[in-house]
Amino acid sequence: MHKLTVFFLIMLGLQVAIRAWLAERQLAAVQAHRGTVPPAFAEAVPLADHMRAADYTASKLRFGRLELAVETLLLLAITLGGGFNRIDQGLGHWHLPILWHGVACLIALTFAMSIIGLPLSAYATFKIEAHFGFNRTTLRLFVTDTVHAALLTLALGIPLLAALLALMGAMGSLWWLYAWGVWVAFTLTISFAWPRFIAPLFNQFKPLEPGALHDVVEAVMQRCGFAADGVFIMDGSRRSAHGNAYFTGIGRHKRIVLFDTLVERLTPPEVEAVLAHELGHFRLHHVRTRLFMTFALALVGFALLGYAAGQAEFYTAFGVSAQSTSAALALFALVIPVFTFVLGPIASYFSRRDEYAADRFAVSHSSGAALATALVKLYRDNASTLTPDAWYSAWNNSHPPATDRIRALANHA
Repeated sequence: MHKLTVFFLIMLGLQVAIRAWLAERQLAAVQAHRGTVPPAFAEAVPLADHMRAADYTASKLRFGRLELAVETLLLLAITLGGGFNRIDQGLGHWHLPILWHGVACLIALTFAMSIIGLPLSAYATFKIEAHFGFNRTTLRLFVTDTVHAALLTLALGIPLLAALLALMGAMGSLWWLYAWGVWVAFTLTISFAWPRFIAPLFNQFKPLEPGALHDVVEAVMQRCGFAADGVFIMDGSRRSAHGNAYFTGIGRHKRIVLFDTLVERLTPPEVEAVLAHELGHFRLHHVRTRLFMTFALALVGFALLGYAAGQAEFYTAFGVSAQSTSAALALFALVIPVFTFVLGPIASYFSRRDEYAADRFAVSHSSGAALATALVKLYRDNASTLTPDAWYSAWNNSHPPATDRIRALANHA
């Protein structure tokens, strides 16, 4: 067995073991505190809601065991099991030009993986989310979303893959640098296009109507020095009872989006505080920093891909018999997360640090008490556990635990 294959199997086994161990710790922590609401939330969160959140979290964790098993077996089947090799050889009977043969292989692989994952997605939506009262997606809407996502994948994926594979085959040893430039341009283009052209394919966005909430939103935007292309209400309730808020786009095409479920549950001061938190990410340059960091990491990734694509052992180690640009791109995308999994806690640390900073920004531009009550409502209504395991949270969660976040808000109020 090739050394790279052995290393891959060791890292994959380590990833599976850590993910399973963390999930079991989280499950034990949630169940152990199921019958007692944390003191900081005792007045705001009824015991019944707390127990519901614990049961919801436990259900998702148990389902996660199946997802982990399917994900791991699928990865092994595609790589060491020769799955991609079979796709490559099967499409070879079509006698396509080399470039379009590669595109066809990658699209076929993408759709094969999506089809295998579709039953899991359906179960999570119509069984788990429905059981706890969150799902509002009809079967027809689920099918429509799936078809729209598939068409969007084709419309965006085919040109991008064709450009990358063409550069890999024509630009010499520095093709990876040109490919990175194309990927950056593609990412920026999608960021501009998403609010106006792509997101409306899946949801309806209506401008926030004049009124008390509109005045509050306009006021906090002015205080935070934020200029947007508009404030919109999204019909998130069509699919789920969960609530959220975010802003999207870059440059002059930024939009603030509030879920209709969020607006229904929060008072105007609470919406103002939540929005101030989101605007804090922008004013503190978190969004820009993350974007630049993504580009920098992608450059490293493309450089590694440029090296790996020229090594015959890279292909044979992962079950591919013949070198090709499409095989290099597919294998790298599949196996690199196995090797970078151990970096998860670092990413979580910086994300949580930014969340605390955005909370402090919100306190200085709105009501800290309103933000605290809004967060409690969101934790309660979204059935988010208030008692996560510390190790699980540090590795997986981009946001701090509820108790830590509320405590920090109280200290900065």
